[in-house]
Amino acid sequence: MESNLSIPRPEYPRPQWVRDRWLNLNGPWQFEIDHGKSGKERGYHQPEHTLEGTITVPFCPESKLSGVEYKDFMAAVWYKREFTLPEDWNSGRILLHFGAVDYETEVWVNGTSVGTHRGGYSSFSFDITPHVKEGANVVTVYAEDDVRSGSQPRGKQSERFHSHGCDYTRPAV
Repeated sequence: MESNLSIPRPEYPRPQWVRDRWLNLNGPWQFEIDHGKSGKERGYHQPEHTLEGTITVPFCPESKLSGVEYKDFMAAVWYKREFTLPEDWNSGRILLHFGAVDYETEVWVNGTSVGTHRGGYSSFSFDITPHVKEGANVVTVYAEDDVRSGSQPRGKQSERFHSHGCDYTRPAV
């Protein structure tokens, strides 16, 4: 496992359910904005496809800490990361946990869809045991978040480019 000094937010994320064996996937991930929502058709979920940029997870692409700092609206985004399970994890279940992902999400492990989730304000998990293998594994995440559509909850995220009232938006340009 990487040194905790190189992982942003290295603490165990759910202290009420601490496990002895866990792997923190925060840190650098491949990243790409998919304005046309065509990445599935172009095979972005396939393990061999490389995304164009990088992002530091767990930070959102609008933030400076993410390294992306993209200020405009994004129809969809892709994240991808390789990980290796420790050798002593050959028994038991392997769960992949997400604290939250806005808004509609699909996750693949080694090119196989392991599940979808809708709702950007709640955590979710997938049992990925049947989809992992010894050695390198690839997790790919696709997320759509159209706060301008009016068809999904948006919390305090503004549907306008600039902040207004009590709604906030991307950092000032």
